[in-house]
Amino acid sequence: MSLSHPELIRAVADHGYTELDRAFSQVPVTEDPVADLFVMALTTRRIARANPHLYDLMFGLSTRATYRPVPDVRLSGRSPAFRAAYACLSDACDRLLSSGRVGPAQPDVIAAALWSFVHGYITLELAEHFAEFDDPVQQVLLPMGVTFTVGLGDTPERAQASHEEAVRYDSIART
Repeated sequence: MSLSHPELIRAVADHGYTELDRAFSQVPVTEDPVADLFVMALTTRRIARANPHLYDLMFGLSTRATYRPVPDVRLSGRSPAFRAAYACLSDACDRLLSSGRVGPAQPDVIAAALWSFVHGYITLELAEHFAEFDDPVQQVLLPMGVTFTVGLGDTPERAQASHEEAVRYDSIART
């Protein structure tokens, strides 16, 4: 069976979402849903940095102007593989709301906002817009995550501690 060009592109993107889902599934669920969500953000960043062209294809980006998918290919948000990866994020947002650390909100709204800020950061980093920073995770992503969490109602101290714990966990898990 041969695939058309759009079908092949969707299949490759779905492979990327399946890998993202697999990586999210390996993130341990702890008593700290803020840390767990930031570990997921760092996991996404690691996957994107390991294969930036696949990441571009998955999210319809072209930071290196190497490929721009045809409009009918951008249906990845409806893909079962995408939905499975996104379900991991949604579940983590449900746990965040249940923890009482943030105010009342819709978990799907939190998930969409978190997804947007993480992918925005990754897109800019892949395009080398953070080259002037010695450690863009510590200097840009972590403070942005803390601000995001505090904006949802967490205390600055708890948010900072959770994000720092996630960075520690991520650095240990990668070794």
